[in-house]
Amino acid sequence: MFTGTYTAIVTPFKNGAVDETALDRLIQLQIKGGVDGIVPVGTTGESPTVDCEEHIRIIERSVKFARDKIKVIAGTGANSTKEAIYLTQRAEDVGADGSLQVAPYYNKPSQEGLFQHFCAIARATRLPIVLYSIPGRCGVEIGVETVSRLARGCKNIIGIKEAGGSCDRVSQLRAALGPKFEILSGDDSLTLPFMAVGAQGVISVASNVIPREVAQMVNAFARGQIRKASQLHAKFYPLFKDLFIETNPVPVKAALAMMSLIAEEYRLPLVPMSAANRAKLRATLKACGILK
Repeated sequence: MFTGTYTAIVTPFKNGAVDETALDRLIQLQIKGGVDGIVPVGTTGESPTVDCEEHIRIIERSVKFARDKIKVIAGTGANSTKEAIYLTQRAEDVGADGSLQVAPYYNKPSQEGLFQHFCAIARATRLPIVLYSIPGRCGVEIGVETVSRLARGCKNIIGIKEAGGSCDRVSQLRAALGPKFEILSGDDSLTLPFMAVGAQGVISVASNVIPREVAQMVNAFARGQIRKASQLHAKFYPLFKDLFIETNPVPVKAALAMMSLIAEEYRLPLVPMSAANRAKLRATLKACGILK
């Protein structure tokens, strides 16, 4: 259902508001680049700093421009179960294809709390749900056994975005959940290693900048064209790393601004990159052939 390349698309701002014209342009570039779908209002889409109305509007706008071309997995997770249910139901109302549900952050629930949280959301929607485990941001990991319980108990929980940085964990998930449960890499630099042990694609930050190349890399590996996939990985590995030289999505928005695709604007507490890191990122974009 959700295999291949999905772009964790940025939310462009201009003069304090969501820049819908720039968002439309970015989505069109993703479609032309051959990705399988987009994920609006996730971490890269600055979900913590958009209000509820903006959140739903971004999903609705994304669905409008992606419909019948690429899929939309709406970022509708929250650390309040009630809020996550509300956002997910609204995403379903406006036509999203699925929901990305991040582990509740800050309040650090137990594994039983995580299980009940995701079960409640799954019961409240018909959308397919992709879990999102990113302990570095959330302070809690969705345990392998918890994922397995959720997959057994909730038929619409069909996959996980894995951003814990461990190939061992991908192997554990695949062994516990079987071949049908979908595992997507949450780290561009680990996409190929993760796919080698059972992942089926990526929710990518880098594909904001190079959608065609990331899609080609993932598709090549899936077809068994390991050498081609490895060559693309090696070429763009410096970009994969430098897009995280500071907190995501600051570097990727800076890169898109350097490409004249968006205005470089963030909402506090995010701030622009340091001069040294900006220079490094620009040099990497030039070395990769993205900037002249």
